[in-house]
Amino acid sequence: MEGKIALEEHWESPDFSATGSHDFTDAQYFEAVQKRLQEFDKRIQDMNKNGIETSILSLTQPGIEGITDPERAIKLAKQMNDYIAEHALSKYPHRFKAFAALPLQDPKAAGDELERAVNELGFSGTLINGYSNIGDENTAQYLDEPQVWPFWERVEKLGVPVYLHPRIPLPNQQRIYEGYEGLLGSAWGFGVETAMHAIRLILSGLFDRYPNLTIILGHLGEGLPFTLPRVEHRLRHQRAETHGNHQKAPMEYLRNNFYLTTSGVFRTQALLDTLLEVGADRILFSVDYPYESMEEISSWFDSCPISENDRLKIGSENAKKLFQLDSVKVEK
Repeated sequence: MEGKIALEEHWESPDFSATGSHDFTDAQYFEAVQKRLQEFDKRIQDMNKNGIETSILSLTQPGIEGITDPERAIKLAKQMNDYIAEHALSKYPHRFKAFAALPLQDPKAAGDELERAVNELGFSGTLINGYSNIGDENTAQYLDEPQVWPFWERVEKLGVPVYLHPRIPLPNQQRIYEGYEGLLGSAWGFGVETAMHAIRLILSGLFDRYPNLTIILGHLGEGLPFTLPRVEHRLRHQRAETHGNHQKAPMEYLRNNFYLTTSGVFRTQALLDTLLEVGADRILFSVDYPYESMEEISSWFDSCPISENDRLKIGSENAKKLFQLDSVKVEK
């Protein structure tokens, strides 16, 4: 399929390596990833080969969220947003868009920077790498906590999506991974961490207060299309005060306030289950580049056994509506 739009596509700048410690990752693989994170011309060549018209770029995890000093986080978020605007968006305006990096350690400053990035730099929203470290690496601020709600109010007013992206579990929560450190990241820990964070948002009442918020989850919803119905079923038997202030059934929020992307997943059975649970209008194509291969994901998606109408929606039409994008003719 030509004209695909991908929106979990990562970058970093040469003077700010955001990827943190990956002691469990094969060194040769990770060296190649870091090289690709910092280039754009080769990325466009790969996009052309695989029918990808536009990539929405985001600072790779743990990004600004992993900085424990709020003042430094505020400074670096602005610096990174200016960098990608200059080195990608201004040079290749028809091929690249961007999600803002934000200093959620200070929710007001994060709202200010999002407003600047959207209104002045033309960004498409923000990608948030899970929890934000406050003071030290073992202290987390989650996005459903009361001090963050004024930020969500500003997000709703701006009318832009928030991509909730994974990061590794807090160091003091990693005991269960001892001896199995390869599970800490994208193999398992990323999905568990992000699914739980998304459930917190769903149960908190956030979407009842701000019903027009839109959250994007990668990796076909971090397993939630399969697991959230069970959560919903069992919460009927839990005391009301033990599962937040939500007014609706959890699956209603997943179907109405979330979009789910194909990033890093090329499993037809999983896509079909996601289609059954949330519908084709709520799924978006993505790669998870450069951690995943454009060719591997695209060749699967272009030929997987779904209707051509659904393929068009997932591949491009849903993203065009969500981000108000116009098609362009791609020169190869």
